[in-house]
Amino acid sequence: MKSRQKGSEIVQAFISTIQGFAEKHMFWITPQKIRATDIVEIFIITFLFYHVLVWIKGTRAWMLFKGIIVILVFILVAAVFRMNTILWLASRTVDVALTALAVIFQPELRKALDQLGRKRFVTALFDFGMQQDSGRFSDRTINELVKASFEMGKVKTGALIVVEQDIVLSEYERTGIELDSLLTSQLLINIFEKNTPLHDGAIIVRGDRVVAATCYLPLSDSMTISKELGTRHRAAIGISEVSDSLTIIVSEETGAVSVAKTGKIYRNLDQDGLREQLKNIQKAEPEQSRLQTLQRRLKDAKKRRKNTD
Repeated sequence: MKSRQKGSEIVQAFISTIQGFAEKHMFWITPQKIRATDIVEIFIITFLFYHVLVWIKGTRAWMLFKGIIVILVFILVAAVFRMNTILWLASRTVDVALTALAVIFQPELRKALDQLGRKRFVTALFDFGMQQDSGRFSDRTINELVKASFEMGKVKTGALIVVEQDIVLSEYERTGIELDSLLTSQLLINIFEKNTPLHDGAIIVRGDRVVAATCYLPLSDSMTISKELGTRHRAAIGISEVSDSLTIIVSEETGAVSVAKTGKIYRNLDQDGLREQLKNIQKAEPEQSRLQTLQRRLKDAKKRRKNTD
């Protein structure tokens, strides 16, 4: 009997402790009745929030967004534990932070509004990001890139080839001339041939296709870049600092082949070294939403049913 009483006392003490914690730290949560309109609002907000995340994920704003999430988590913890100093600082910097966000995300916001104005509302609303399914490139594309790079290196033809990964490079693609051509070594050599209309600037490769040529890239401001490297190499490093792309550089002075990624440059690669760099990003699977994966599986299932019928 005594052991049962002690057990019940321990359980009651634990429950009272939980209730006291909830009353002290969760005072801002008040239970309310859920109406049908509340459920509709939740679905609408979730739908819009999902599309905002899909839009942000394809831009360089994704890293900044993750930093903002970390700050919001700290503020939430401060609110739960009543850290008044942090809450006071956060309340005083809200206006400045909103203005700063508008300035920081200005290119992405302009791009989003431009896309919204060009698309039909219903089509854009139910797109679910299916149009941006770029995928990874094939082994044939790797062989063509390696072959073209070293063929141009032999004759000292300068080249700048940006291979896109998860972050879509649409804003840089628009600075050039649209091609949308199947990638071949002959095409790359002809594009970068001296005194041709498309040789100046960079090309952007998406999947197995060259989507644009004569594109302008941002120059890196890093002070650690060797003075031996020119504008072509600095542009390659610059695009790798603002995206997850891999850029192949063929030097016009020496014919050496280099690669820039994640803000670093790997110089004087041989054919095996370049092929290995391309293989590394080819093996990495592109980020896809669960909805896209589910839709593809449904399509595959329908095809199988038709074949069996």
